[in-house]
Amino acid sequence: MTQTYKLDRIDVNILAALQENGRITNVELSEIVNLSPSPCLMRVKKLQKAGYISGYTALIDVAKLGETLTVFTEFTLKNHRQIDFARFQETLEKIDNCVECHLVSGGYDYLAKFVTAGISDYQNIVEALIDKDVGIDKYFSFVVMKTPFVKNHLPLGRLFGDRVHDQS
Repeated sequence: MTQTYKLDRIDVNILAALQENGRITNVELSEIVNLSPSPCLMRVKKLQKAGYISGYTALIDVAKLGETLTVFTEFTLKNHRQIDFARFQETLEKIDNCVECHLVSGGYDYLAKFVTAGISDYQNIVEALIDKDVGIDKYFSFVVMKTPFVKNHLPLGRLFGDRVHDQS
């Protein structure tokens, strides 16, 4: 359950620091955001309770585990009713190898990201998706050859710094 909570610059700084290192200690975090540990911990708990922090996770270097194939797929649906979008999204969400799905504007409806064991694995996933008859009109696949970089955190201060209020 999320609650309304107005963010200030310190809250944004806390979120930015946690985003970069979710395992940071409260003492280290309090030093970064210039608060004493107790008020810092109270803010983190408020941010969690309000739903700004949705969880903590480990970032895995999948390349160390073995070869994978990343494919971005554009999907266009036959029909564009709410029920068609909902059915497609629900089906895609159940596919473990589909790690991102975006409803987009432009020449197609969805952009999905799949991470698979290889091209035949991807082909099996897409063929099974087509067999489910969830309203796909057409799709185009884009195989990733190389990923020069991935950023796992957003520039929160730059995105939201001017939208927060200062506590007085």
